[in-house]
Amino acid sequence: MSRYFMHLSYNGAPFHGWQSQPNAISVQSTIEDALSTIMREPMKIVGAGRTDAGVNAHSMVAHFDTSIPIENTEALVRGLNSLVGKDIAIYSIKSVHDDAHARFDAISRTYHYYAHDKKSPFLYNLSWQAPSTLDYAKMNEAAKILLETDDFTSFAKLHADNKTNICRVTYAKWEQLSDDRWVFVITADRFLRNMVRAVVGTLVEVGRGKISIEEFKHIIDKKNRCSAGTSMPGHALFLWDVSYSYYRP
Repeated sequence: MSRYFMHLSYNGAPFHGWQSQPNAISVQSTIEDALSTIMREPMKIVGAGRTDAGVNAHSMVAHFDTSIPIENTEALVRGLNSLVGKDIAIYSIKSVHDDAHARFDAISRTYHYYAHDKKSPFLYNLSWQAPSTLDYAKMNEAAKILLETDDFTSFAKLHADNKTNICRVTYAKWEQLSDDRWVFVITADRFLRNMVRAVVGTLVEVGRGKISIEEFKHIIDKKNRCSAGTSMPGHALFLWDVSYSYYRP
């Protein structure tokens, strides 16, 4: 068996998340069906993460194994792109060592959450329309606390079967893109299900003046999801980058 890494992106709106599931269209199952058609054998892929319904990926990595050597990976990319539809784009397929793992070997992941504070017919489907009164400086002050946090239970989806809620966040900041556009950038070694949207939702409460910086810290210390803010809509969230020590998409 030979192993390959696949680099791709997708618009999450038409899909019920990344992961294959019964009676629902997912990114994973769409790619597996196309890959199986071309390779003429049942194919499974393993992604670097599992984005929720409606969440996008600017840069996702997945791996697959095949008993049939791929002589022309560029031709395979073209074939897949002709089958997966307009909302998925395959960029490259590269041979990797046999024990390389798209999920477990990733050393960091970066997510972007986009916001705009003026109504726009061009941004609404990929960005969240924020109140114009949000205090981004205050939200960034709160975001610094995430760099000192280990346990993210307060931002984890309830009843998820996580073995641990420990994550190491190395970057968390709202960055201004233009007069009315912002993006929250967060990088960590791993993320819990729904974690980024819960973090953003709680930071927005800080920006609205509904909770203080000290209360934000207290929410983290309580390790209780019910104490944190509302989970933000998924359409404005992007898995932006996945990093490996030996592979670069």
